[in-house]
Order: sequence, then C-alpha cells, then structure tokens
Amino acid sequence: MSGRPDSDLPPDTQTVQDPREDLAEAEDRDLREDVAEADDRDLRDDCLLDEQARRARWAAAGTGVVLALAGTAAALLRASGTAPALVPLAYACGAAVCALAAVLGARGRTRRALWAAVAGVMIMALGDQFD
Repeated sequence: MSGRPDSDLPPDTQTVQDPREDLAEAEDRDLREDVAEADDRDLRDDCLLDEQARRARWAAAGTGVVLALAGTAAALLRASGTAPALVPLAYACGAAVCALAAVLGARGRTRRALWAAVAGVMIMALGDQFD
C-alpha cells in the first residue's frame, strides 16, 4: 500500500450518481404527479357531470309535474263550464303527456322529457283553440 489512491474508482464504488439516472427518476416522479393530478381532475369532472345530470333530472321531472297539474286543473275547470267536450279532453290529454314527461325526467331521459312536455303544452294549446 503506497498510500496513493487510484485516480479513478471502479464504477460500482463511485459515489456520484449518473446524471441520466437522476433525469429518469425526475421524469418518473413528474409522470406520477401528472397522472395523480389527471385522476383528481377526472374525479372532479365526473362529480360535476353527475351534479348537472341530477339537476337536469329534477328540472325535467318538476316541470312535467307542474304542467300536468295545470292541465288537470284546466280540464276540470273547462269540464264544469259550457265549453265543448273536446276542450277538456284536449287539456286532459295534454296533462297526461306532461305526466309522461315527468316520469321520463325522473328516470333520466331528460331530452325525451323536454319533447314530451312541449308536446303536452301544444296539445293543451290546441284544446284552447277549440273553445
């Protein structure tokens, strides 16, 4: 042993890590963080979509119920008056279509519920024209 150390250590005993390994570890860590952030965003987006769908179902069902009640009340009022028999019948049919819209809305078929509500109101408006 001469006391003079070797100028170059063997690769398995080097204390400094290869910079390429540091870069690969940093990229892996960044990738894991990006995936975790994307998962969080996806969860938030899913929750937002669920909330919007729930609101749409409640709106469609509520609108259908209100229109069905209004049509039923109009049919009863017209039936007790001197209007022709076709008028209360049209109001009752429109109210039934609006009740169908409420059921469709409650089951999540909001687009069909919207069209059924529009059709029910149009039937009631047609009955009003017979008067």
